[in-house]
Amino acid sequence: MTHCFASSRDPNAGEKMNPFAEQEAWEEHQIGKATLKYGSKDRKQKSDDYQFVFEDQIEFIKAAVMDGVNVDQEQSIESPDSSSAKTAFEKLQHDRKTLPIFPYRDQLLQAIHDHQVLVIVGETGSGKTTQIPQYLHEAGYTKRGKIGCTQPRRVAAMSVAARVSQEMGVKLGHEVGYSIRFEDCTSEKTVLKYMTDGMLLREFLGEPDLASYRIFLGSVLTSNCSFQVPLLTRRSSAIILILLLIFKIPGRRFPVEIHYTKAPEADYLDAAIVTALQIHVTQPPGDGDVLVFLTGQEEIETAEEILKHRTRGFGTKIAELIICPIYANLPTELQSKIFEPTPEGARKVVLATNIAETSLTIDGIKYVIDPGFCKMKSYNPRTGMESLLVTPISKASANQRAGRSGRTGPGKCFRLFTAYNFYNDLDDNTVPEIQRTNLANTVLTLKSLGINDLLNFDFMDPPPSEALLKALEMLYALSALNKNGELTKVGRRMAEFPLDPMLSKMIVASDKYKCSDEIISIAAMLSVGNSIFYRPKDKQVHADNARLNFHMGNVGDHIALLKVYSSWKETNFSTQWCYENYIQVRSMKRARDIRDQLEGMLERVEIELTSNPNDLDPIKKAITSGFFPHSARLQKSGSYKTVKHPQTVHIHPSSGLAQVLPRWLVYHELVLTTKEYMRQVTELKPEWLVEIAPHYYQLKDVEDLASKKMPRGEGRASKD
Repeated sequence: MTHCFASSRDPNAGEKMNPFAEQEAWEEHQIGKATLKYGSKDRKQKSDDYQFVFEDQIEFIKAAVMDGVNVDQEQSIESPDSSSAKTAFEKLQHDRKTLPIFPYRDQLLQAIHDHQVLVIVGETGSGKTTQIPQYLHEAGYTKRGKIGCTQPRRVAAMSVAARVSQEMGVKLGHEVGYSIRFEDCTSEKTVLKYMTDGMLLREFLGEPDLASYRIFLGSVLTSNCSFQVPLLTRRSSAIILILLLIFKIPGRRFPVEIHYTKAPEADYLDAAIVTALQIHVTQPPGDGDVLVFLTGQEEIETAEEILKHRTRGFGTKIAELIICPIYANLPTELQSKIFEPTPEGARKVVLATNIAETSLTIDGIKYVIDPGFCKMKSYNPRTGMESLLVTPISKASANQRAGRSGRTGPGKCFRLFTAYNFYNDLDDNTVPEIQRTNLANTVLTLKSLGINDLLNFDFMDPPPSEALLKALEMLYALSALNKNGELTKVGRRMAEFPLDPMLSKMIVASDKYKCSDEIISIAAMLSVGNSIFYRPKDKQVHADNARLNFHMGNVGDHIALLKVYSSWKETNFSTQWCYENYIQVRSMKRARDIRDQLEGMLERVEIELTSNPNDLDPIKKAITSGFFPHSARLQKSGSYKTVKHPQTVHIHPSSGLAQVLPRWLVYHELVLTTKEYMRQVTELKPEWLVEIAPHYYQLKDVEDLASKKMPRGEGRASKD
């Protein structure tokens, strides 16, 4: 599908007296092509080169209507005099009373009083996450301890805590706070604490009896429905007789029209953008906002750029379109933009990952555009390779997405796939994450909590036994577990760090090699992911040269990351320096925060902060101590073969060693994209493997085939 800004008018036909006649004629022509109303039968002028297409080229079929739940009650609840809400705080208090959970407040509190464990079933948007902790606080439960509330994602914990603090009229971080990995926004005053599921496990490590908490509220997604099921547990020092009561809260949802395309779309990103613009042009601005589901940050940024470019061309001829991206790595201040009310005469389009399916509730959404894809992480325990691939969503996810448009009134969901695809190609439910991820960190945490028999542990969604055994094998190799599967002293120190066990072992080993200062910097940079360097499309050569400057001397990617952090620190954490070196400021600030916390954790595990900046071998040995299972040897073909469980792999093109091809190297992770790539690699000496892990490698594993000619690095790296 081709989209171009081409005017069919002759530029010489404009009025000579009006210097803007040509521009105005072009704009009128474009608007004329775009203004197609829903169900219009008398529209005669059609063109094959529409800039915005909706029913003419992306043809949708209204195939179903998701019934509204509790609409009558919704309307009766909203009827109290909302004009009395004069201040922002009063409006928030009024809005709280319009939530479906509000009429059940007293019944809910009575049920909590009568039962130790309560299962509360309610759809997204019923108010359970924001209101139940407040009801408990208002009822006096926080006088004898905190209330903890877990959330599945970091962004959800942060945004919900911010919302609740506004509703309570307190500063975020005081009475209401949140705790996520490497970020703790709480204080001694905090009584309502939102946290990710992983942070709850870490709370157990520091406080096994959770004595400072009175109540925990955690959400569980059932496998056969799209409801969120919060499990509320009231702590008691006496022996608990668990009485299970299910408390159901009606959802807040209006009918939603489901539209499918008549034919599959070849480019779902372009189709999503075109559909969003078509809705904006054809529907009144105050009619409702648009939510577009995309697979990740890169797609969202691309869509944002295209939307801005296309709307800019129309000037004042169309209403203002406010573009609000939302994804996990977005800074907090920008995330909050999606919750701000849409100005009068404008429309908001929210570009979101599947984070907006269940974790966030955005008011004012009337239209949902669902391409039917998400990015799903999967881990192969046999190869140790992780892939993050775009895959079709499940039927449950599709219905959850559609429901986001029926929060404040009747909505419409435009699915960019056919009804046949929905009913025949999509799975009923999403595969639980525990069944498709590396379990090493989970197993280490469970072991540190005293849970030893993991193969017979009653998981809600049991992971593959192969993945569990692989995790146990890895932890044993890292000396975190002994031969009986029990946690060792090294393992207990590793468990203190909220990191992948290999990174934890690298930090613990740095104590021996007297380079803990450098190693925690490397660990922090690796924890940020692959978002340190950026390549603007118009300055790719400059960006590549700037990046290669940190790889001078073929030091390897780990040392290059250390150089980046050290250089930034020497400039007093200068933002300008980041711009000059094509480095993302946001990522560096996050790395600094992570490093500061890791430095604080060193004292807890009795590791002295030592530095050895002039000798790289101890630093490389510390890295190898954590990542020795990830070693590879160069082959005649220019590819690499992993030493244990041999498989053919390649250095990622973004690596500083991609053109060098050292004979032996250690890598941070294996990822599957277009090929099996090693990310973040560093050269090592093969004898180090036997020296550091004699229980894992024997001399025959690391014999250097020096007699055989090996290729020298001559640009053999494959391109992504």
